[in-house]
Amino acid sequence: MNASAPPSSTHDASHIKGKLYLVPAPLDFGCDSQTSLQDVIPRQTLQVAAGLGHWICESAKTTRAYLKRINELHPLSNQLQALQIQELPREVHKKGDHLGQFDAKPLLSATLQGHDIGLVSEAGMPAVADPGSSVVRAAHDLGITVVPLVGPVSLLLALAASGLNGQNFAFVGYLPTDVAQRVQRIRELESLALKTGQTQLFIETPYRNAAMVQALIQTLQHNTRLAVSSGLTLATGTTRSETVKNWKQKPSGLNNATPAVFGIGR
Repeated sequence: MNASAPPSSTHDASHIKGKLYLVPAPLDFGCDSQTSLQDVIPRQTLQVAAGLGHWICESAKTTRAYLKRINELHPLSNQLQALQIQELPREVHKKGDHLGQFDAKPLLSATLQGHDIGLVSEAGMPAVADPGSSVVRAAHDLGITVVPLVGPVSLLLALAASGLNGQNFAFVGYLPTDVAQRVQRIRELESLALKTGQTQLFIETPYRNAAMVQALIQTLQHNTRLAVSSGLTLATGTTRSETVKNWKQKPSGLNNATPAVFGIGR
């Protein structure tokens, strides 16, 4: 089987291991409105997801809701109640799982019995600005084929829409919540961006969007370019990319409930 064909839920375990599919989710999690899946997720990705009987996720509730949406377009190969859904531990959500401290191998036991597994996050591509890298690492260590499926990645969409340097960029996750530490971190990132030309991308919990914008325009230099993308792939999605001087001259209008990606550069 290859990535262009829907997975099979059963295999001869003595001859072949299952695969780990990285399944993108729409970017409308937590938003007031939802986008049409067929507008943002390729048919092939949805077909592969519909054929999977085992899942690893952040939230079983969110995953079931996503699978219900998929089922409306491509009937699931198993009843929703019969799907095997495992959640990543809560501490993985809080501390991240990219430093090798969490052993995800037990979550992949079904692949050793010949079953394919889907890895999904609440929005976008799993293991990119979301938990899941420990699962991918474990799959490689177990000799399991990892297949990334096509779908929206908010960081790259925001970068492309920003006009900032797309040849040299870094994603730095979340900035500190402590005011003084956040200001210091903003200045560090700005210095790096202006000195090297490397775009600095980061995210924030949506309800802190307005506070983040204010911190940025109060801390950054007037000629530094600030880009903010919000509600990407939604009908209400926006990207604003201007110098800090121009940001100060008019309100941001940023929705304080919609996920956003921030970028600074020159």
